[in-house]
Amino acid sequence: MKTVAELDHEVNQAILSGRALEAFETHYADDVVMQEPGVEPFVGKDRNRAREQEFFASVEDFHGAELVASAVDGDTTFSEWMWDVTLKGVGRIRMEQVARRRWKDGKIVHERFYYTKG
Repeated sequence: MKTVAELDHEVNQAILSGRALEAFETHYADDVVMQEPGVEPFVGKDRNRAREQEFFASVEDFHGAELVASAVDGDTTFSEWMWDVTLKGVGRIRMEQVARRRWKDGKIVHERFYYTKG
């Protein structure tokens, strides 16, 4: 079985190579909980898959992403990101984001995002 560090690296590399939805299918648990700042958590893979698909469908133009830093502490991982995208009806945004993931049995069971947009 792969280590949490190896699994997290796979997810991050998939995101960087445009395969985020593929990583979602293979690395997220069926009962995954995902949480954005200031809102209640979204529970379950089906609900979160729909949210992910909706987000990617809203991207009009992708200008780039950078994995700034990452860290692993036991079954918890952190990834710091810089995003530059144009969203339909919103315009171009640059976002600094930290994704905190908790892993269990080789799958992400909880992911929480912290970010600023500008």
